[in-house]
Amino acid sequence: MSIEQSGEASPGGGHLCEEHHEDQKKGHHKLTTWIFVGMILGVIVGLCFPKLGVALRPYGRMFITMIKAIIAPLVFSTLVVGITGAGNMKTVGRIGLKAIIYFEIATTFALIIGLAMGNLVQPGAGITLKPQEATAIPGMNLHEMEGQKQSLGEIIQHLFTPSIVESMARGDVLQIVIFTLIFSAGVLAVKEKARPIIDLCSALAEVMFKFTSFIMYFAPFGVGCAIAAAVGEHGPAILISLGKLVLTLYGSLAVFLLCVLLPVALLIRIPIKRFISAVEEPVVLAFSTTSSEAALPKAMIAMERFGVPKHIVGFVMPTGYSFNLDGTTLYLSLAALFVAQAAGHPMTLPQQIIMLLTLMITSKGVAGVPRASLVILAGTLHSFNLPVEAILIILGADEIMDMARTSVNVLGNCLATVVVARWEKNFDDRKACEFEDED
Repeated sequence: MSIEQSGEASPGGGHLCEEHHEDQKKGHHKLTTWIFVGMILGVIVGLCFPKLGVALRPYGRMFITMIKAIIAPLVFSTLVVGITGAGNMKTVGRIGLKAIIYFEIATTFALIIGLAMGNLVQPGAGITLKPQEATAIPGMNLHEMEGQKQSLGEIIQHLFTPSIVESMARGDVLQIVIFTLIFSAGVLAVKEKARPIIDLCSALAEVMFKFTSFIMYFAPFGVGCAIAAAVGEHGPAILISLGKLVLTLYGSLAVFLLCVLLPVALLIRIPIKRFISAVEEPVVLAFSTTSSEAALPKAMIAMERFGVPKHIVGFVMPTGYSFNLDGTTLYLSLAALFVAQAAGHPMTLPQQIIMLLTLMITSKGVAGVPRASLVILAGTLHSFNLPVEAILIILGADEIMDMARTSVNVLGNCLATVVVARWEKNFDDRKACEFEDED
């Protein structure tokens, strides 16, 4: 439904909302409340019984594994239905161009804020990096990570998959998106003969959304186990040694939210309180599990119910998963400055600008690389002759920082779908104002 069909929104996006009755309180707790309860219990278990907390790690990973099983069929089916519903590839191309423009603007602001806060707070000042004997992170070698920095050509090559089955098994969202775009173009070209495929994908999408709702009942337990394992393994001591970096990252992300995302939300005239209600559950899931994948299905459901058309949600959300990681890009610029300061090699302004431009390109390949942010950070440090071993120091608090940057990634992508829908004049204000979360 277009804006013209749904009625005008007030400049603050809230005029229509005031006309609707107050939401009736439900007789049972919302899932978000139970997730918070799980987080609190997880922290208590991790602090009081650290060995038990670490032993619970497999149960937290089990929840994330169940969510990952949904991603590939959900992205494929919703994208096919969305593109065929859009009517033609010209419309999809226009949506894609607008999405990429917004992604680039948002991530550039994130990089600039990370650099500005790093220069202002100087989180690495006073820390002396000691030579590290160990150069291995479980499952990875730091020297190997240096060589994993991707060139622009390699990033482009990575967009295409030799086997969609293999890409789905790996959960490589970007390759799934590109394959599905081409597949959908073929469906549109065949026209009515492809109707059974469209019907099949539509049914598959509905089943996956229902599958998601079933798995969400396990979320409080899975989240509690994940938090207990993180706290039990690292304890509060790590926050003392790296507290300045952690606080700087959280402060920087808060600045990004208040100075970039909030003005964007006001500019496109959406009801802020309703939007927060729509995104709170996927953001909490992302924060507590440090996984964008865990939040992706729920975020797609929420944005469609919030008034974003299915074909825009189905295209923008999975694409943003690779190209619009605001929290991660901010972290990369801040972490690189932290290492430079701690190593006693402060970067000049021209060097910082070059690093910003470099990260604008290399961070777009994040989603297709294991331990992506660490790989990109290692490549950036190596390019500017900074000690790659410093990653071992950051790694101790990385999970705490990953919570914040992952939740901002999810929040930024939810807002991106609304931005593109409004830009397309295809955002349903009435659905947004009537939004009420479902358990």
